[in-house]
Amino acid sequence: MLEVDNLVVFYGDAQALWGIDIMVNEGEICALVGSNGGGKTTFLKAVCGLLPIRQGSIRLAGKELTHAGAEERISLGLSMVPEGRKIFYNMTVEENLLTGAFVKRSWHRKQELMDRYFRLFPQLEKTRKQMGGTLSGGEQQMLAIARALMSQPKVLLLDEPSLGLAPKMVDLVMEMVTSIKQAGVTVLLVEQNLSKALQVANRGYVIESGRIVLHDSAAHLLENPKIKEAYFGL
Repeated sequence: MLEVDNLVVFYGDAQALWGIDIMVNEGEICALVGSNGGGKTTFLKAVCGLLPIRQGSIRLAGKELTHAGAEERISLGLSMVPEGRKIFYNMTVEENLLTGAFVKRSWHRKQELMDRYFRLFPQLEKTRKQMGGTLSGGEQQMLAIARALMSQPKVLLLDEPSLGLAPKMVDLVMEMVTSIKQAGVTVLLVEQNLSKALQVANRGYVIESGRIVLHDSAAHLLENPKIKEAYFGL
């Protein structure tokens, strides 16, 4: 569903990504994990068209995206939930959701889609008339995810959805990610909470200093001695 080959990205004269190869299969949760500063967010921004790439290719369902603008990538089926959620604090939950339905294929179905995601996230329906800024951190994360889903993406990119949340809310967010997969959306989950991400993912990639250093099934990565030593201190 999403194929990234030999992706090279620079910030000025400094190289940030070194020949990244990642494939996300249709209907799976694929995790990209690693420590803060490893290149995860840089990778997502490049895939979404928010950063220029020096080299490489990006394909979505076989269609070349490498030279497409960010808006076109959304129209073609790529949607991202950014780190820090970035909801509109001075707009209601409903208004926030409508901003996610601006693409042509979604606008005429906006009410149907909103009702669908209120069923998936019942807490949002209870707060549908509240301003985004009055929601809890967990509710804001639900809203950011639902807003991204309103564009009916083929692939949903999640950037650090557990960041800043209490442990119970992290578990709830990961349950939401599983529900999204079950609803038929392919997910690329980018997380520094390696344990939680790999518990819900099918496969995973580990990125360090802008390079992919490991790739395996999520279950095998959780049992990998290098992972246990580097991330869990075991």
